Amino acid sequence: MTVRVLTVEHQTSCPPALLGEWLVEAGCELDVRRPYADDGLAGFAGLAGLAGVDGYDAVLVLGGTMDAFDADVPWLAPTRGLIARAAEHDVPVLGVCLGHQLAALALGGEVARNPRGRTAGLCPLGRADAFAADPLLAGVTGPAIFSNQDVVTRLPDGAVELARAATGELQAARLAPRVWGLQWHPEATGDIVATWARMHPDAEAGAGGPEALKAEVDAAREALDADGRALVEVFVREATR
Repeated sequence: MTVRVLTVEHQTSCPPALLGEWLVEAGCELDVRRPYADDGLAGFAGLAGLAGVDGYDAVLVLGGTMDAFDADVPWLAPTRGLIARAAEHDVPVLGVCLGHQLAALALGGEVARNPRGRTAGLCPLGRADAFAADPLLAGVTGPAIFSNQDVVTRLPDGAVELARAATGELQAARLAPRVWGLQWHPEATGDIVATWARMHPDAEAGAGGPEALKAEVDAAREALDADGRALVEVFVREATR
């Protein structure tokens, strides 16, 4: 059985990357939509029929440098609508960084700029009590790759907190029964992290700069890949359930 995953890519510097590779290895077909290149989300009003041959089995919403609440980015509102419809029809959704924040907004939560500034590089996961029992994240050990300046400040009603940093920022949540949001980037390679650092040279200088961040991520590659593959395995199982 081929699992069809509708994937929203917000910009070229935030591709599916490793998540895409692992999903394909697991038997998935990614339909990557790039609304910034006029490859938008029109035609997905019928998302309720995802179980059908012409539908999708899961949704993946990737990261991006824009704010989830930015009204000037025309495709963010349709993306939030897509997530809300998927949640309504019990279709599994994985939101990564910006995707996590969009999912929180779509389901009634709040997102704001982190008053502590930008988070960049490898960070430990502050696992909440529900983390070990969560079907998607139970096999994830951390650390994880972060690159963000906004955070979810209020969870939607009924959401389950899964991880929170020692400094207070939400790191992961189950935002609806089968909607997960990760503030971190399981898809990122060392080269991608270095690219992000070059895009934010002042904000990420404290993390050592692009080459230091790349070296840090590359050194942790084995553990990061193990966590990412474990996550993908469960997500695909959820999509076929």
